[in-house]
Amino acid sequence: MFEFKLLATENRARAGLLRTPHGMIHTPVFAPVGTQAAVKAVTPEQLSSAGTSLVLANTYHLYLRPGFDIVRDQGGLHNFMNWSGPILTDSGGFQVFSLGKKNDIDDEGVTFRSHIDGATHRFTPEVAIDIQNNLGADIIMAFDQCPEPYNRETNERAMVRTHDWALRCKAAHGRSDQALFGIVQGGIFPDLRSESARFIAELDLLGNAIGGLSVGETKKELQSMTKLVADILPAGKPRYLMGVGSPAELVSAVSNGVDMFDCVLPTRLARNAAAMTRRKQMNMKKAAYANDNRPLDVACGCYCCTNFSRAYIRHLCKAKEILGATLLTIHNLYMLHDMMNDMRNAIIAGEFGSWKRMFEDNIEL
Repeated sequence: MFEFKLLATENRARAGLLRTPHGMIHTPVFAPVGTQAAVKAVTPEQLSSAGTSLVLANTYHLYLRPGFDIVRDQGGLHNFMNWSGPILTDSGGFQVFSLGKKNDIDDEGVTFRSHIDGATHRFTPEVAIDIQNNLGADIIMAFDQCPEPYNRETNERAMVRTHDWALRCKAAHGRSDQALFGIVQGGIFPDLRSESARFIAELDLLGNAIGGLSVGETKKELQSMTKLVADILPAGKPRYLMGVGSPAELVSAVSNGVDMFDCVLPTRLARNAAAMTRRKQMNMKKAAYANDNRPLDVACGCYCCTNFSRAYIRHLCKAKEILGATLLTIHNLYMLHDMMNDMRNAIIAGEFGSWKRMFEDNIEL
């Protein structure tokens, strides 16, 4: 049911196809985040029209609300959220460590308090896999510990624990129609990252992810750790950099050999009146746009840009109309998907190097 095929490479950059039970994913690919089985402010039809091929949902949040048993009884995530394309669920590890007011982490798992009602819950690798098996996503993630990036002792412990948990996740995983990905940890420490990448690669899972980045480290550290890990992970399997979504970071990571990405950035910016372009972000509440009849981006073919003016988008944002967030979300996602497609085509044509130079020359700092 799963097959990853590289179609072309240029230096480290790769273009490929990932076959899943719910359709093909053309890589490199960006996945919008639908934390609670919904990408905020848009319908599944709008997602598809914007070019989305893969959606991420969150294990932690769906476990707490509405409950994985309800999702299972509704026919799984695809039926529940009416999304016919591929879905990826994260393991809940990041949310367990970042959202809980009090977490007790031990080698067996994590005890945490719900951010909703304060009730106590327990996640283990086996529990995380069972929840994801019941949610029914195409791609699921091993349970990991995601620490802050700079404390070496903390990262050593988290890496060892993540490796042990990955073994337990592999043993607990029972569905052949779901691809289990392992996660590399190690903070900003090259030796830990190298050790973790080799360990995860040797598990021979269907894909591999780079976790614990985009959590406070510098852009230089993000790039160097991504390049180091991608060079170690097997070439014949998809590589997934978790939590990265700005145009510049996506282009850099693709140039370093990454195939898959997710991030809340484009939808969060849209809800805060910001439009993304390949060159810059635009604050759509600015007075300069009050009587501007141009589209957000004259080069963009999205529904927002082909139908509405900057003046109208500014009006919606200033008036706090829900439609403003919807139109900006459609635009931001379309822009990222279009950029990923352009990178893919450039790699296949052997022109990615020149494409990247042109992209970098046009960025407004």
